[in-house]
Amino acid sequence: MNDEERQKRLNGQLTGSRGTGYAEIFPNKKIKIEKITIYTDGSSKGNPGPGGYAAIIFEAGKVKEIGGRDLHTTNNRMELRAAIEALRALSGSENVERGEIEIHSDSEYLIKGITLWISGWLKNSWRTKAKKDVLNKDLWQELLEQTEKRKVEWHHVRGHADNELNNRCDKIATDFADGINVQLYDGSKEKYFI
Repeated sequence: MNDEERQKRLNGQLTGSRGTGYAEIFPNKKIKIEKITIYTDGSSKGNPGPGGYAAIIFEAGKVKEIGGRDLHTTNNRMELRAAIEALRALSGSENVERGEIEIHSDSEYLIKGITLWISGWLKNSWRTKAKKDVLNKDLWQELLEQTEKRKVEWHHVRGHADNELNNRCDKIATDFADGINVQLYDGSKEKYFI
């Protein structure tokens, strides 16, 4: 998909074709689709410096924590990387194909970038209103690619507050940035330790 088609999709002028779904063939059948919920966070020591990212994915009664490290990066790049890697980790899920995803992040840069600014960047050939190149364009393009065939709801949460899932993401991302070995959970929702 080229930038012009992406812009039209963001403006609601172009709809994606996913083929005929079960609900269209059997309209009287009730289908319960569990929404996939994701929390993300990024961290950088020095900004730029060593960084880490984290995501917690709730899907079909399971919880999976993911994370990673970059030796020289910025906090904003790690925020973007967390969302990209979380969405990549979903590939193949029935819920993903139907676009039932919500992402929670404490990064205004991530939330505003993907919901408000990106349509202008596409319109202006990846340039800002000030006619400067968009920072982190490579990651914005990756994130756009991961989201363009899905319906993703973006939610901003207060960072370093009373949200245990955001705090857990922060801990994972910070530990990765610090080079600490992180024990990541992958199992049932009932046994998740938060």
